[in-house]
Amino acid sequence: MLAGLGLAGTALGAKAQSFAFTPNQRYPDPSVEVLDKSFLKYRLFSSSVEQLATGFRWVEGPVWFGDGRYLLFSDIPNNRIMRWDETTGTTSVFRQPSNHSNGLARDRQGRLLACEHLTRRITRTEYDGSITVLADSYNGKRFNSPNDIVCKSDGSIWFSDPPFGIAGDWEGDKQTAELPQSVYRIDGRSGKLSLVTDALAGPNGLAFSPDEKVLYIVESRATPNRVIWAYDMSDDGTRIGRRRLAVDANGAGAIDGFKVDVDGNLWCGWGSNGALDAKAEELDGVRIFNPHGQAIGHIHLPERCPNLVFGGAKKNRLFMASSHSLYALYVETRGAV
Repeated sequence: MLAGLGLAGTALGAKAQSFAFTPNQRYPDPSVEVLDKSFLKYRLFSSSVEQLATGFRWVEGPVWFGDGRYLLFSDIPNNRIMRWDETTGTTSVFRQPSNHSNGLARDRQGRLLACEHLTRRITRTEYDGSITVLADSYNGKRFNSPNDIVCKSDGSIWFSDPPFGIAGDWEGDKQTAELPQSVYRIDGRSGKLSLVTDALAGPNGLAFSPDEKVLYIVESRATPNRVIWAYDMSDDGTRIGRRRLAVDANGAGAIDGFKVDVDGNLWCGWGSNGALDAKAEELDGVRIFNPHGQAIGHIHLPERCPNLVFGGAKKNRLFMASSHSLYALYVETRGAV
C-alpha cells in the first residue's frame, strides 16, 4: 500500500494512475526467465517479484540507504523524490520540489547525489539537509539535463548529460541545448570538472566493472541499435581509452539504467524501443547479460523498467523503478558497489 501518495498527487494536480499487480503464486516464479543455464545460479527458487508501491508517473534513479533501511527514487514528472521504507513498507515524499531530479547516487561519505533536470546541475545533500551545487556548467555553458550518476571508489563522480529533460515540459522545462551530449567527471579531491566523452548519441546509464577497470556507458540513441559500450580505464583511473561493444539491444529492446553485480554481470533496465510490434510487452523488465555480452536471464515486469539498484541488508535485493511502480526481487548475487 502506498502511504501518503494521494496527498502528494493532489498538490500537483490529478493523481497518477495506480496499477494492480498479482504476484505469481508458483515457485519458481515464471516471470524470472532463464535464457541460459548460467543464470540458474542467480535465480532463487523461492523468490518472486513483488510490487512495493505504485501510483507514480515515471520513476527513475533508485538508490539504497542501508544505514536507514530505505530506498529513494525520483518521480520525475511529479517533481519529487520518493522514499520507500523497508521497516514499515510505506512510501512517502522525501523531497518536493526536487527540480525534476533523475539519477540518484551516494558519495563515499554517504551523502545523496542528484541529477537535476530543471536546474541542469549536479547537487549533493549535506548531513544537515542543505544543498551544495557540485557542477552546473562546462566552459561557461549550461549542462543539458544530467541523467544518470555513479561515484567511484576514489570519490570521483561520473554522470551523463543528454538533452532529454529539456526536450519538453514533462520532465523539466523546454530549453535549448548549449553543449554536446556528453559524459563528465568531477574529481573527488579537487572538485574539478572534466569532459569524459562527447562522442555518444544519448549517453544514459553508466556503471563501473567490479574492479573499476572498465566503465560501461549506454548509448541510448545509437542507430540502428541501442548499445552499451565498455571503455578500458586509464592506469590512473581518470580517463577512458579503447572501447568495445558490450551489449547490443538488437534493434528491438531499449536500454536505460543498469547496475553491475559482483560477478560482472550487467542487470539492465529494459523495454521496447517504441516500435509498434506485438512483442513490445515481452521486452518490459530487466535483462541480464554476462560480462561477454550474452543475455542469460530476463525478469518480466508489466511495465518498462528505466532503472534499478541492488539493496537490502545483504545487497541481494533488486529494486526496479518501473514506469508507474516500484518492484523488488531477491536474487543470489550482490551489487558490485
